Amino acid sequence: MTDAPQQSRAYLVGGGIASLAAAAFLIRDGAFPGENIHILEELPLAGGSMDGSGEPTGYVTRGGRMLEDEAYTCLWNLLETIPTLTDETVSVREEIREFSAKWPTDAKARLIGKGAETLDASDYGLDTRDRLELTRLLVLPEAVIGARRIEDFFSPHFFETNFWAMWRTTFAFQNWHSAIELRRYFLRFMQEFPRMHTLAGVRRTRLNQYDSIIRPLQTWLEERGVRFEHGVRVTDVDFTTEKDGTRRVRRLHLDRAGQLDAYDLEDTDYAFLTLGSMTADAAYGSDDTAPELIRDKRDGGWRLWETVAAKADDFGRPAAFYGNVDEAKWESFTLTMRSPLLLHRIEEMSGNLPGTGALMTFKDSNWLMSIVVPHAPHFEGQPEDVYTLWGYGLFVDNEGDFVGKTMAEATGREILTELLNHLGLWDIEEQVAATTTVIPVMLPYITSQFAPRTVHDRPLVIPRGAANFAFLGQFTEIPEDVVFTVEYSVRGAMHAVYGLLGLDHDIPGIYHALADPKTAIGVLKAALA
Repeated sequence: MTDAPQQSRAYLVGGGIASLAAAAFLIRDGAFPGENIHILEELPLAGGSMDGSGEPTGYVTRGGRMLEDEAYTCLWNLLETIPTLTDETVSVREEIREFSAKWPTDAKARLIGKGAETLDASDYGLDTRDRLELTRLLVLPEAVIGARRIEDFFSPHFFETNFWAMWRTTFAFQNWHSAIELRRYFLRFMQEFPRMHTLAGVRRTRLNQYDSIIRPLQTWLEERGVRFEHGVRVTDVDFTTEKDGTRRVRRLHLDRAGQLDAYDLEDTDYAFLTLGSMTADAAYGSDDTAPELIRDKRDGGWRLWETVAAKADDFGRPAAFYGNVDEAKWESFTLTMRSPLLLHRIEEMSGNLPGTGALMTFKDSNWLMSIVVPHAPHFEGQPEDVYTLWGYGLFVDNEGDFVGKTMAEATGREILTELLNHLGLWDIEEQVAATTTVIPVMLPYITSQFAPRTVHDRPLVIPRGAANFAFLGQFTEIPEDVVFTVEYSVRGAMHAVYGLLGLDHDIPGIYHALADPKTAIGVLKAALA
C-alpha cells in the first residue's frame, strides 16, 4: 500500500459474512481505522444468511452449515484472531476445534429407507459406468462443460445410488444444477469421499453460526469503531471511467427508511458491494400456516446487482441466477421441543447422541427430507429443558408420503406429521405435537448460486480497472473455489481487501485433496468399493 489509510473511508454494502470479513481484514491486515468503516445493511441484524434467532413461539434457523478443516482455510485464518464472547483468551477457531473434538461427528444413520430402516450408507452403490461418468466430468475443463447441467453427464443409475443421495443432500444439489459447480465440489471435497457415510470430517460451532461466529465478529468490529448502519438500502452506484480504463465508484445512493441520501467517495475511499442474496425474500410459516413463496423480488436483495450490472458488461448477469425460482427454491424447518421424547426416540433409532450425528436423509421421501439434531444448547440463552431440530426438503413441489400435500403447501404441524411417519414414530405424534413448535421457511433463491451458468455470468471480485471497488458474496467468480460455503464469502473478502489495498499478504491456498497421495488413495478405495 502506498499511503496509510488514515484518511480513507470504506463503505461495505450488505451486512453478511463477506462484508464483516472484509471489515476485519481492513483493520487487522490493512491498518484501516475502524471508525472509517461503514457497513450498510437493510435488515435490523447483521449476519445475512448466517442467522439464528428465538422467535416469539420458537427458535429458527434458515439453514445449517457444516464446516471442514482442510477446505476452510480462509475462514480459519479469520476466526483465529476473533475472540469468543465468553472468553477473550480463546479464539472462535479454538472454540470450534475444541467443541468438535469433544463432540465428534460419526453418523450411524446417514440414510433411512422405507419403514424407518437404517440403510448401509457405506455401500455407495457406484457401478463402472457411474465411475467413468464421474471421471469424465472431473477431467473436462470448465470451458467445455459450459452451462450444461449435472443430469447431462450421468445416466439414471447414478442418481439412484446411495452416494448421490448423500452427496446431494450434504451440499443441496439438484440434478438440474450446474455441472461446473458439481465438478468444483468433487475436486474441493474429494477428502470427504471415504467418510461421506459418517460425515466424520464435519466441524461444528458450539452454538448456531450466528451466535458462535457472527456475534463475536460483530462485537470485535464494534469495539474498533466500525459503524453499522441498519435500515439502509443501497439503490444505485455511480461509476466513472478514466481514459486509461481506470474505474472508480464515486457515489452510493441510499434509501434510509424512505429518506433518500448518498455517500460521495474520494479517490482514496473504497466500496465493497455484496451482489445478490441466497436468502432474499425468505418467508416464514407456523404450526398452522404454510410459508408464502415470494417471486417478485420484494426485499431488494437482487435489485442493486441488477442496477449495477446494467452499467458494464463485466459486472455479471444476475438474471442467470434469480431467473428460475422453481429450480432454486427449497424449504427448511426448525423444531422447538419442550419435551425430550422425540430426541430420545431418535437417539435409540440412530445410535447418535445429539450433536454427534449428521444429516439423516430419508432416501425414499417424496420431499427428500433430511434432518439433523444439534447439541443443546444450540442458541444463546436456550433453556435446559428445550431442544431443537433442523431439517429441509429438496423437493418442495412433490406431494408428501403421508400428509397428501406438497411441502410448499404444508403447515408446520403437517411437516411434523410427515417427519414422524418417516421415523416410524406415528405412535407418539400427539404427545410430540403438544410440546413442539415447527417454523417452516420458504427460501426462493437458496440454491440460485448453483444455477447453470457461463463464464460471463459472475463478475470477478476485482473487475478490470477497478481502483476503489470490489464485489463480494456468493455470486462473484473465484476460480476453483465452491459457492454455498462460508469459505467462499471469506476468501472473496480477502481477495478484495488485499487486492485493492495492495497488501503483500499471502492468501491461503485452495486445498486439493488429490495432491496428497494418502488422501488420493483413500478416495480411490471409496470410489471403487
